[in-house]
Amino acid sequence: MTMNTPVTPVPPVHYTHLDSPLGRLLLTADPDGTLTSLSVPGQKGGRTPGEGWTHDPALFRPAEEQLAAYFAGELKEFRLPLRAPGTPFREQVWHALDTVPYGATTTYGEIAARVGASRAAVRAVGGAVGANPLLVVRPCHRVIGADGSLTGYAGGLDRKLRLLELEGSVH
Repeated sequence: MTMNTPVTPVPPVHYTHLDSPLGRLLLTADPDGTLTSLSVPGQKGGRTPGEGWTHDPALFRPAEEQLAAYFAGELKEFRLPLRAPGTPFREQVWHALDTVPYGATTTYGEIAARVGASRAAVRAVGGAVGANPLLVVRPCHRVIGADGSLTGYAGGLDRKLRLLELEGSVH
């Protein structure tokens, strides 16, 4: 005898591709236009269009306009609806990323302190930062090593450096 478990319906995934200085971006969103991921080519853990996904470029016009302005150096803060569900810890870390201002950098240890985690939790913070599904718009590229080194970026360190140069964080 099997028990029927209620199945929570998964909202359909809408997507588009946008050309950028980082390569061809893949953006996904809920049907209401809430951005759920932004991936770059070859990204560790990045998404690829799946069966049943709906190509819907018009849904992404605000994201397209804001990304174009960002890459042109004219936009310092994204104002887009975002939804990226994760564990409570990951969500705390991602919200802390959202507080790192344009042109600034922070360290994994500083993010750990912001979320009330111990110094021993720096590796877990690094894992949460690395699992960020919203590259560029949720600024995980602004997190650097304690010694100032560019460490870890799911989109590749060359892209991390380009984003930090764009923002004037490194020269």
